[in-house]
Amino acid sequence: MSALPHFGPIVQNAFVVRDLEPAVAYWSGKLGVGPFYMLEHISFGKVYFRGAPLSLDMSVAIAQWGDMQIELIVQHDAVPSIYSEFLARHGEGLQHLGVMTASLDEHLERLRPLGIEPVQWGETAGGMRFAYINTDQQAGGMIELIETGPAVEAFFSKVRGAAANWDGSRPLRRL
Repeated sequence: MSALPHFGPIVQNAFVVRDLEPAVAYWSGKLGVGPFYMLEHISFGKVYFRGAPLSLDMSVAIAQWGDMQIELIVQHDAVPSIYSEFLARHGEGLQHLGVMTASLDEHLERLRPLGIEPVQWGETAGGMRFAYINTDQQAGGMIELIETGPAVEAFFSKVRGAAANWDGSRPLRRL
């Protein structure tokens, strides 16, 4: 077994919430985190949950807090997913930690001998690839592997830049 860590640094804390606007108001108004960029009703390419094709309706709001990205997630429908399962078991809260990977396929292949497998995976319509893996024996312990690429890096850079110069105005920005 390699002496190298299995994952790079955590870059994102992601919370499942019931309603994005009050969650954004709390994070920005009480904690000073923002601005949040909202991606509503995200378009996906192929997505799988426990090996079966998944079609879900979800929105996210993303902001930067120092070196950490904060993602707030709401699922609008009731289909089984990692988000609906978490909400049913735990209520709102920290559902996963995000880490970047240069190659999703290679990373998953390295984790497979350790018994770490994807639970929900796929890509957005824009081609951003991701995999949520079965590291959630404790609440909030799921890890999301986020594959790097120009679109992801450009969006994450935009979020970081906005936070660095944020004056508290317009805490929610729809894209």
